[in-house]
Amino acid sequence: MFKITFLGTATSQGIPVIGSDNPVSLSDNLKDKRLRSSVLINWDDFNLLIDCGPDFRQQMIRSNCSKLDAILFTHEHADHTAGLDDIRPFSYRQGKIPIYLHKRVLNSFETRFAYIFNEHQRYPGVPDFTVNLISKENDFEVGGKLITPIEVLHQKLPVLGFRIDNFAYLTDVKTIESKELDKIYNLDVLVLSALRFEPHPTHLNIDEAIQIINKVKPKKTYLIHISHDMGFHDEVSKKLPENVYLSYDGLEIEIN
Repeated sequence: MFKITFLGTATSQGIPVIGSDNPVSLSDNLKDKRLRSSVLINWDDFNLLIDCGPDFRQQMIRSNCSKLDAILFTHEHADHTAGLDDIRPFSYRQGKIPIYLHKRVLNSFETRFAYIFNEHQRYPGVPDFTVNLISKENDFEVGGKLITPIEVLHQKLPVLGFRIDNFAYLTDVKTIESKELDKIYNLDVLVLSALRFEPHPTHLNIDEAIQIINKVKPKKTYLIHISHDMGFHDEVSKKLPENVYLSYDGLEIEIN
């Protein structure tokens, strides 16, 4: 059995959006207040993080997480990686933190975080990592669990999702090829991005997400990477099909 904690469930700007007068951004409902998307997965005292965005520090404090055993990165965009420097407290206590990422994402890190990853520019006191390169072609093992990478396209940018047992996490999806779709059948829980009701050039909207759900038929689906244009959490939840849920920050689920 393992536990999934939704650390953040918003798209790149978070909710509320800075300076916005959108009614959802002004909502008092805590389920309408969303940090950038990330999940913490726990089994057998092993803590696995998927993505480390700009709200990472706040998410770790909220979740009382004091140990981080590994991090999977889906892609290089800032809302999924900008918290990298805040891994320092874990690295100071534990030593090198294993990270799993595509070579393209590592190349991005070596440019954006040269003071961490470039040995010639390395700054004292930065976090320390054990780098593990991954791709859609090969499964890999983390904490005794076999993980299957699943490639989706964020418009034209390849993004990796991950399947662990009968759970899968897919973010920043616009399209997914049938070969990759085959990797997410027979799921107990699917976590899938869905930005809003209206179409979007780089993200699934609700209708497109439901089309994927209807194809692979997971027992339950939780939607993430949500924009304030989606609407109020409580109102949207009433419109969703059976066993499809709008996730929210702090939501915890357990999977056998």
